[in-house]
Amino acid sequence: MRLLTRALCLCALGRQASFRRPVTAQEWCLRPGQRCWASIQAVGTRSALSSKFGVITRIMRPDDANVAGNVHGGTVLKMIEEAGAIISTRHCNSQNGERCVAALARVERTDFLSPMCIGEVAHVSAEITYTSKHSVEVQVHVMSENILTGTKKLTNKATLWYVPLSLKNVDKVLEVPPVVYSRQEQEEEGRKRYEAQKLERMETKWRNGDIIQPVLNPEPNTVSYSQSSLIHLVGPSDCTLHGFVHGGVTMKLMDEVAGIVAARHCKTNIVTASVDAINFHDKIRKGCVITISGRMTFTSNKSMEIEVLVDADPVVNNFVKRYRAASAFFTYVSLSPEGKSLPVPQLVPETEDEKKRFEEGKGRYLQMKAKRQGQAETQA
Repeated sequence: MRLLTRALCLCALGRQASFRRPVTAQEWCLRPGQRCWASIQAVGTRSALSSKFGVITRIMRPDDANVAGNVHGGTVLKMIEEAGAIISTRHCNSQNGERCVAALARVERTDFLSPMCIGEVAHVSAEITYTSKHSVEVQVHVMSENILTGTKKLTNKATLWYVPLSLKNVDKVLEVPPVVYSRQEQEEEGRKRYEAQKLERMETKWRNGDIIQPVLNPEPNTVSYSQSSLIHLVGPSDCTLHGFVHGGVTMKLMDEVAGIVAARHCKTNIVTASVDAINFHDKIRKGCVITISGRMTFTSNKSMEIEVLVDADPVVNNFVKRYRAASAFFTYVSLSPEGKSLPVPQLVPETEDEKKRFEEGKGRYLQMKAKRQGQAETQA
């Protein structure tokens, strides 16, 4: 209670917070370092503790954005994961049994439909849409609000998958309480999405041995010229009560590295356009040193695809070797000072592996372009 009183006092000093019910101890501890500015709302009454819905609301500050005032994609991804973690953990503990916390396993493709700016309020709403025996599907929508004009717009849509891990043993995956569907078709559609993402996760494991190596004196517009790495020591503020890293923290670091790669290649202001599926192959524990590496794989006329790999090194444990923890593809676009899209310098692949990755990226680009055109024709 003393912690809650302190949080409300701090929020009254200028940081926005509103609660539809008191914050539980579990939710309070869920995100250390962000207690004063995140508003956690349960939609409904007391039964909302097991509800399928949840909302996070907070204002965007200067440290959330780049020099042009656009909110970092990683900041948005982190908020999306927070909302998903809260409602999936709440749902997985809605019945009597062993207590657990939901861990992020995968994020489906996420499109950044519209930029968010400093001073706008982000409303992140999450809903559980499907459960299998050991996983939870959460769909998240992000709306930005200009509090001066009242204008709202949809900025992001995302689908995340979580698995419940026992509080007693983090390597033990528990069963998920089933949800009640309003229509039989919802369960069937959810099962199809579950099987599809399960198959795609298996297909990404072949990349686990792929390592990004530095190159001396690279030429401009080559893969080696813009490739970048970030090394981060995992501390307590990065972790859950279990002692492993929040998925949102990992995604934010991945976006930072991808942004550096894009900026080095273009030498302009850049923003995240979309994120392909992010796969979390293994947990990252407190005390690990993680290396987040990014490299350009493909460029179209106005977009760049960047592959990001996360490797974890348990430096305090001699019995566990360095391992691949996560991987994803980010797409960035280059913007002028006026916010208009700019042409992207064309990537020059040099090695056979780089040429192969370029063609694979081109295939993903054309596939997504055809999908968007199909959706546009359907809506028309």
